[in-house]
Amino acid sequence: MMFLRSWRRLAGIALLAALALQVGCATLDERQRGWIFQPSDRTWSGGLAAAQGMDDVWIAFDSRIDESRGAAVRLHGLWLPQADPKAPVLLYLHGARYDVRGSAPRMRRMHELGFAVLGVDYRGFGRSSAGLPSEAMAAEDAQAAWDWLARQYPDRRRFIFGHSLGGAIAVQLASEVRDEAGLIVEGSFTSIPDVVSSFRWGWLPVSPLITQRFDAASRVAEVGSPLLVVHGSKDSLIPHRLGQGLYDRARAPKRFVLVEGGSHHNTNAVGQAQYRRALAELFGLGV
Repeated sequence: MMFLRSWRRLAGIALLAALALQVGCATLDERQRGWIFQPSDRTWSGGLAAAQGMDDVWIAFDSRIDESRGAAVRLHGLWLPQADPKAPVLLYLHGARYDVRGSAPRMRRMHELGFAVLGVDYRGFGRSSAGLPSEAMAAEDAQAAWDWLARQYPDRRRFIFGHSLGGAIAVQLASEVRDEAGLIVEGSFTSIPDVVSSFRWGWLPVSPLITQRFDAASRVAEVGSPLLVVHGSKDSLIPHRLGQGLYDRARAPKRFVLVEGGSHHNTNAVGQAQYRRALAELFGLGV
């Protein structure tokens, strides 16, 4: 995922007071949204292959976000069912740049662990409604997908999963609902300002200019279900100490799994056995 490179660019620009004066707060916010999400209808070849055979899902609702209040929204998702009608259900929330097909390999690995999986595209991604995503809009989209799962599978245990930027969206969703059986975040962080501060010039005063803050650290203590935080030791995009920081702020029961050798992109594969053990010990799955 490339949004951290964009944030390096953003931070350097944001430090120029002249830019803020010239473009105004609204334009600065729009640029941040574009740099963070990098919305597109693109994916990579591995994602295209892994998405083959998944079922299309469409979720429709009317937006309540101020900038798009009343607008009809249509989200596209990929559904990977299980043969077992009692299998737990997982809402998969992806990160930046690629549409939901880019996460299909990771979705299939969660399927191998026993979940029926729904991955959904936020507005501006893939075949979902067009528009420039924002933190508020992504949160609303995640809530709509969660409500859809609740209607379709009211008697199943339902879990929330977020990778990278999707981890912060997952934390917000889990902090606001009370019917999730558990929360799983992988390769995620405490907040965007904390991510920016992890750069070698992170001491520079960028934080006040960041509008899309994704402050998972302030929300995670409100999550009322068990939390599994997974991070790769070789993650060069988001340092694992930020995943540890998110874990530290959460309530028990919780578990932190550091996957040795895992990168920002392959931790889910390298750490499959660790995932399986953690799911059994924390959520009682697969036992």
